[in-house]
Amino acid sequence: MGLLGKKFPAPVARPMAPFYVAGLVILYGVNSFANTLASTDEYKNDPRNPGAKSVPNGGH
Repeated sequence: MGLLGKKFPAPVARPMAPFYVAGLVILYGVNSFANTLASTDEYKNDPRNPGAKSVPNGGH
């Protein structure tokens, strides 16, 4: 007997496929919405914005 016990031939990926797809769709939507909000005039030059065009301070 292995460390995890007996293996059962239960399908996992096929019944869960709609949930995986839905999760990817939600992640894509949240990412595109966050990118849209980060490119607005209010947050375009915010130093916390990872896409802001900032000049490095000559350090590392």
